Amino acid sequence: MRNIDLELVHKSVNEVIDHALEEKRIVGTVVQIALGGNLVYSRPAGWADREQKRPMQENALFRYASVTKPVVSTAALVLISQGRLQLNDLVAKWLPAFRPKLPNGQYASVTVHHLMTHTAGLTYRFFQEEKGTYELAGVSDGMDLAGITLEENLQRLASVPLLYEPGKMWRYSIATDVLGAVIEKVTGMPLREAVQVLVTHPLSMMDTDFKAVDTDRLTTAYADSAGEPRRLHDFDTVPFVEGTAGFLLSPNRFTDKTAYPSGGAGMIGSAGDFLKLLEALRQGGNPILPEYLVTEMTTNQIGNLVMPYWPGRGFGLGFTLLKDPADANTPESPGTWRLGGTYGHSWFVDPREELSVVAFTNTALEGMSGRFTTELCESVYKGIRGVK
Repeated sequence: MRNIDLELVHKSVNEVIDHALEEKRIVGTVVQIALGGNLVYSRPAGWADREQKRPMQENALFRYASVTKPVVSTAALVLISQGRLQLNDLVAKWLPAFRPKLPNGQYASVTVHHLMTHTAGLTYRFFQEEKGTYELAGVSDGMDLAGITLEENLQRLASVPLLYEPGKMWRYSIATDVLGAVIEKVTGMPLREAVQVLVTHPLSMMDTDFKAVDTDRLTTAYADSAGEPRRLHDFDTVPFVEGTAGFLLSPNRFTDKTAYPSGGAGMIGSAGDFLKLLEALRQGGNPILPEYLVTEMTTNQIGNLVMPYWPGRGFGLGFTLLKDPADANTPESPGTWRLGGTYGHSWFVDPREELSVVAFTNTALEGMSGRFTTELCESVYKGIRGVK
């Protein structure tokens, strides 16, 4: 590891966490930083449950939301490494009933590559206006209590015309849920078991599952509100972009045995577990993936397609990739991977700096896209680059 002033890293990051807690922008957090393959910072702070005065613990469990996507995308890549799945496979090969149509009524050819790069013509209900096509069709985003199977949700999804011809645009979407169904068909296992066999168990990610492995360690979910964050309840709504329907969230979805396993949003786990995945990928993929597939995963796959809400970034096989730090207004190095999660999470990996950062909070949406996210990122680079 380079000669880095770790005291400066700690001081800089601690200030951001303390400030966010003092201002009541977040309720609690666990932040972990790995540099050069070594864990150099790990701090639980604030409350896991504010009302019960339960302090945050380092091994706290969080509802992953979109942090699930890299896990499930990695599972698909393991199948590709085994020759059991191909990026250019038509989704219809594995899911014959999933035959969405273009706006002109023609059937579309959707591939696994389209799913993994979010260029499949799909979207999310929370990106649409109220009473949009997904809401009218009863499509679940994977975070609510819809009471339907994965198969039923895909039937509803396929009944709605695609937004665009696959490959022609980029839109963040429910595509990873469809990928989860493909994984089930390829493996002949429920998605939960397939992910365990392909990813989480080989990496000893024993905290990560489609259920809470220990409910006593599960954090309570909160959402931005005037004054201080409010406690989230089932069938709750969290506003997102103006003009959209926003997020439908049911924090207890994981307890419902009828809730389908959402490959894009359904897992629960710890910061330390997710850091294991990021570090395994950053260091070449061993023991689950060959290095050439990690290179593919972390290479921009979408050319110069425009990414709404993510200027200066491209997309690999499961997460964003930084193309232009100036456009993105970030200190991250070009090639940095990043994504977040609705319930209040952000993470990024900067291969050039040999840096992995996981910042999980229990506060939506501040911990995903608020000031905390940008201030934390800036504080990390302030520390490792020696800016006083």
